[in-house]
Amino acid sequence: MTDLSSALRLNALDCRIVGRAESLFADDLRAEAAALEEQIRGSRILVIGGAGSIGSQTLKTILRFAPKTVHVIDHNENGLAELVRDLRSSPEPVLAENLLTLPFDYAGAPFRLWFAAQEDYDYVLNFAALKHVRSEKDPYSILAMLDTNVLKLVGLSQLLADRGGLKRLFCVSTDKAANPSSMMGATKRLMEHALFSPAIGWRQGLAITSARFANVALSNGSLLQSWQHRLAARQPMACPEGCRRFFVALPESGHLCTLAGLGGEDGNIHVPALNPDDHLQLLEDVAVWFLEEHGLVPFFTRDEDEALSNVDALAAQGKWPVLLTPLDTAGEKPYEEFVAKNETLMETRFSKLHRVPYLAPGDPEAFPTFLARLREIGGGSGAQRLTVDHLKSLIAEVEEDFAHSHVVSTKSLDQRM
Repeated sequence: MTDLSSALRLNALDCRIVGRAESLFADDLRAEAAALEEQIRGSRILVIGGAGSIGSQTLKTILRFAPKTVHVIDHNENGLAELVRDLRSSPEPVLAENLLTLPFDYAGAPFRLWFAAQEDYDYVLNFAALKHVRSEKDPYSILAMLDTNVLKLVGLSQLLADRGGLKRLFCVSTDKAANPSSMMGATKRLMEHALFSPAIGWRQGLAITSARFANVALSNGSLLQSWQHRLAARQPMACPEGCRRFFVALPESGHLCTLAGLGGEDGNIHVPALNPDDHLQLLEDVAVWFLEEHGLVPFFTRDEDEALSNVDALAAQGKWPVLLTPLDTAGEKPYEEFVAKNETLMETRFSKLHRVPYLAPGDPEAFPTFLARLREIGGGSGAQRLTVDHLKSLIAEVEEDFAHSHVVSTKSLDQRM
């Protein structure tokens, strides 16, 4: 049987951040190891968006169970190159007979033509997403999120419609899709509609699952990764003040998606068994732990000039400047949640993974109508009237509460350190 021991251990910094020495899903993976090996060994798997943090971590987990063919699609060519270097340089062998990476946008003509020439896959795992709250700075960036997170997924359904050998489809979501306050969160909630809505026409008998989960510590584009970059560049760190977040470690993100993607219940969004009392972390505390792992202590300040001008002097004292910023930019929440109002949290056979059955809009025509209007905008129809308010009103026709829950601000994270 596959030895998972090294994959389940967390490093010292992860231990400090998430408060555990091995993966939250360690017991579940041990219990499921034989079933996963039987399911994955010799299979054909397509991973879309596989060069990103969560996709690559899921790939590393899946490769331990010896699939026959793994094709990895990502438009990030450099990310794919680094992924292969990482896999081939690891002490863990790459057990797939055929591992191929391709620099494709999964909605582009090269991908469609290439896909048509491939044999059927057993499993398709989709991690492609625009995922930053900072991307809602203007209507065109929001439209790009809607295109990637929603329309391209609908297009994928057409490619998969006649693939009778496909057993399971998984798409990653986000905790920000629950009672969304940001455009990014709203687009991922719409992604869930595209994934589960009967109006899309996914093939009958195809098991479809998703997952919402916490911040992935040190993942690409994350606040904690920015801290790594700031230390390397000898620049001050920045930290939202009074902000609490759930965290999972990078390996845990792959463990969660493997369980949800290959063993989750059809028609359900899966969430980690984390609770606010035990697992919400204050970001200032995380900054302390992060710096302590680098032999430093934080010097907290709310003055940007003070933070910028004192890096060298503070570093000489074993300190590092951390600029505390108010949580007042567009779409930001002071807390996280996995389950929206009117949704029901249910147990699964996994001890650390719960599920939320998909809840469709009350009006069955709301989402198809939204898609039609979105395509009109993307085709240039009405482009002159494209505004954030216009897109917000379209989203609110599907997600009514978004008209009130969206956090609006004239301030953007692009204006912050």
